[in-house]
Order: sequence, then C-alpha cells, then structure tokens
Amino acid sequence: REYDALQQHYRNIRTRGDRELPPIPVMQSGKRGPVAKSDAHNLWERLKEHQSAVLLLARESNVLLTNNRTERDLRISKVKQKVSGCFRKAEFAQAYCRIS
Repeated sequence: REYDALQQHYRNIRTRGDRELPPIPVMQSGKRGPVAKSDAHNLWERLKEHQSAVLLLARESNVLLTNNRTERDLRISKVKQKVSGCFRKAEFAQAYCRIS
C-alpha cells in the first residue's frame, strides 16, 4: 500500500520533471556524435531508466547503496586466484570458499 503510493509519487515527480526540464539543444549541422546534454538531463535519464532500483532503496532498508562491500569481500579470493592460478580440484575451491 505504501509502496504503491511511493511509486505513484515517483511517477508524478517524473511527469513534472519532464515538463520543467529544458529541452535538449538541437545539434548544429556539420557536427558529428551525440548531442552534449547537461548533467541534469543525464541524471534525469538515469533516474527514469533505474526507477525500480531507486524505489528498492526506499522500500528495503537493508539494500546497500554501493557494491563496495561485495567487492571487498571478493578481493581476497581474486588475489588468491591470481597468485596460484587455479585450484587443483573442485573440492579445494569449495573448501577455500568455506574458509573465507
């Protein structure tokens, strides 16, 4: 119930933002490549593209904002893999995963 209201509020903000955000400038003739957009436009597009992830942060309090913790947890095993090259048997790899 609260989540549905939050989704509706997010959609209302997006609709209002679509109206208020200045238009993207037209590309001049003779220029190549994508049109340079402002930081506000780029942020707005990311918020529209990742709506479910943004709302997940609001709904679930245990979701981490970044993946830094995961990367730190995996770093030790990645270093082990680089140093030794590989594990000789699958059960050794499983044992290492249990330890770390």
